[in-house]
Amino acid sequence: MKVKTRDFGEIEVPEENIILFQDGIPGFDKEKEFIIILNEDEDNPFHHLQSVKNPDLSFIIINPFEVFKDYDIVIPQTAIDKLKIEKAEDVVVYSIVVVPEDIRKMTANLLGPIIINHKEKLGKQVILDDSRYTTKHFLFNQDFQEEVK
Repeated sequence: MKVKTRDFGEIEVPEENIILFQDGIPGFDKEKEFIIILNEDEDNPFHHLQSVKNPDLSFIIINPFEVFKDYDIVIPQTAIDKLKIEKAEDVVVYSIVVVPEDIRKMTANLLGPIIINHKEKLGKQVILDDSRYTTKHFLFNQDFQEEVK
C-alpha cells in the first residue's frame, strides 16, 4: 500500500507493517494505524512513527535502550494483556523525541514509552509508574552541549 508522508513523500509499505494502536496515541486518539520508518544509518538512532492516514502526523522516535544505557522499565500487566505479549523478544520499545529549534535541548519521553508487539502488530503508548523518569530527558549531556556552542 502507498502511504503519504510529510518527510519522505509517498512510500510503498507492505500492509503487514501497519501497527494498530487501538487507543490511538494520547492527544491523537483518532489515529490508529502507524508504520515505523527505520533509519538505515547505524550511527543515526532516529526513526519515524508515521500515521498511515495523516501525512502530517509523524513522531521522531528512538530506541531508549541504545541512548540511555541505564533505562530499565517494567511494562504494566494491563499493557501486556492489551498488546497480547507472550514473549519478551516480541516487544520493541521506543521513546518519542522532541526536537526544539536548539537541537542541543532535544529530549526523549522516557516516562511514556511506545510499546510495540511486533509479532501481533499492536502498539500502545504506556505511562509508567516510575519516578526515575520524566517526559523530558535530555539526549545530549552537558559536555556535548558545551562542545556544540
